[in-house]
Amino acid sequence: MLDHIAIQVGDIAASALFYDTVLAPLGGGRTKEFGENIGYGTTGHTLWLVPATDAAPARELHLAFVAADRAAVDAFHAAAVAAGAESLHAPRLWPEYHASYYGAFVRDPDGNNVEAVCHTP
Repeated sequence: MLDHIAIQVGDIAASALFYDTVLAPLGGGRTKEFGENIGYGTTGHTLWLVPATDAAPARELHLAFVAADRAAVDAFHAAAVAAGAESLHAPRLWPEYHASYYGAFVRDPDGNNVEAVCHTP
């Protein structure tokens, strides 16, 4: 159903560095640059970073990225923390979601809750 999403960020360079770092272990990366806007994906441009249009505080978003396996979730979390991201939840099973839900959660430079999740055992 979702083709792409754009999120407004306060500092394009800082956010680009964050997403370059955390999406690499998941097989994602920059796929397009259009002016100041930066697109990310595995084949297309699913996630776009765009400059914030005003100084009002942004509302927190939750973005969950698919991980091929649990090792990719672990690598995502390690890369984010090494890049200075706040860890919200270290990688672990979340049986309250379903028996095989394995995820990790971090904060991006704009305070968004960013997750990598693997749904397979």
